[in-house]
Amino acid sequence: MGSGKKQRHKPQQPRMADTADRHQLYEAAVQNAAAECEFIEQTFRGIRGRPPRVLREDFCGTANISSHWVRRHRDNRATGVDLDGAVLDWGREHHVEPLKPAERARVTLVQGDVLRARSEPADVVGAFNFSYWVFKTRPELKRYFRAARRALAPGGLFFLDCFGGYDAFRELEEPRKCKGFTYIWDQARYRPVTGEILCHIHFGFPDGSRMDRAFSYDWRLWSLPEIRELLHEAGFANVEVYWEGTERDGSGDGKFSPEAHGEADAGWIAYLVAGE
Repeated sequence: MGSGKKQRHKPQQPRMADTADRHQLYEAAVQNAAAECEFIEQTFRGIRGRPPRVLREDFCGTANISSHWVRRHRDNRATGVDLDGAVLDWGREHHVEPLKPAERARVTLVQGDVLRARSEPADVVGAFNFSYWVFKTRPELKRYFRAARRALAPGGLFFLDCFGGYDAFRELEEPRKCKGFTYIWDQARYRPVTGEILCHIHFGFPDGSRMDRAFSYDWRLWSLPEIRELLHEAGFANVEVYWEGTERDGSGDGKFSPEAHGEADAGWIAYLVAGE
């Protein structure tokens, strides 16, 4: 016979994947806004002999870079442009609002198309995290490059990033351990005839749960020669490639310097800096 006592069940703990914030995970795994701002400032100063003060961050997402930019100097101003209003709202709450009032006044977020958005003439226009690869044809990408050139003040510079290497053409999942979670870069599909590439970011957690397709990117995999040629066609007279150095174990060291040829690495990251 039973004791008559009811069994007590412990309340089920929520899965880590259900409570995590995808934007916080992305920034922890992928972005280093402070280092990006440092590279922009040092490179611009080296080329132009003066510090840049006005940044326009295209495809700004959560405006992490813009928010770091205005903290670097009391004269720095930033405009972030992005189509996604929900992501901009997240950035306002988590990055812009925590700024000091004087810093907050120097950040403008614009929900709009980077091809048409208006902003004050910028010393620097930045298109980072490969987001401009959303333009899949030469006419579309050249149109964007022309829009970026129009957004620059006299003497301004256009900063972009790019990745490549022979692993970039493979369909693969690449996990990387981060503090408290695993970042998974998924090159889910590549089409050689069109150059189209479909990528996802997943996050895995110690409790075994997983946040699948936290972010998805439907891009064209552009090569450095193609990008450089289109920048020239869009009116940029000088286009320099900055190549990342390597540690002894072959991993990137986060330091970028001008490079004319590059190396046949499995995976590389580079910046392009374009100006008059």
